[in-house]
Parts: sequence; structure tokens; C-alpha cells
Amino acid sequence: MSDPTAERLDGLSPSAKLVFKVLEHNASLTQKEIIQRSRLSGRTVRNALDQLERIEAVEKGVCIHDARQNRYELAVATAQPKAELDD
Repeated sequence: MSDPTAERLDGLSPSAKLVFKVLEHNASLTQKEIIQRSRLSGRTVRNALDQLERIEAVEKGVCIHDARQNRYELAVATAQPKAELDD
């Protein structure tokens, strides 16, 4: 069976795929946290997030602790329960 999320990620840059994986392992992160965990530059992370938003793989929301920041998380359609990942 083909994974629709994997198919959508195929055309993306390696940095966008890395940001996707970082978000997959960490439920919700700010851009600064993604930069720290991925070790990518700020510009690269911004571009990767733009790519992921275009294909609707991530959702952007306001950070509760600091309204100037956004939090990013996987879109509901792309998030998979952990049980499915272990199969």
C-alpha cells in the first residue's frame, strides 16, 4: 500500500523532509526550536516550512507563551498514530 504522505514529501527538498521528521518526533515546535533541533539555518527552516505549508503537511498556530511566535505541528491528515508507525 502506498503512503500518501510519503508521496507528497517526495518532491520536497531534503531540508523540508528533515523539518517534517523533526516535527514528527516533537509534537509542536516554534521556528527557533526547529532551528535548534534540526541544526539548519533560519532561512533554510523558513523555506522548508513554506514548502510544507504549501502541501498542507504542517499547520501554523500562535504560541501561547509568546504571541509574536508561531508554533508548527503536523497537519491532522499527515500525523500518524505511533501504533501504525511500528507495523
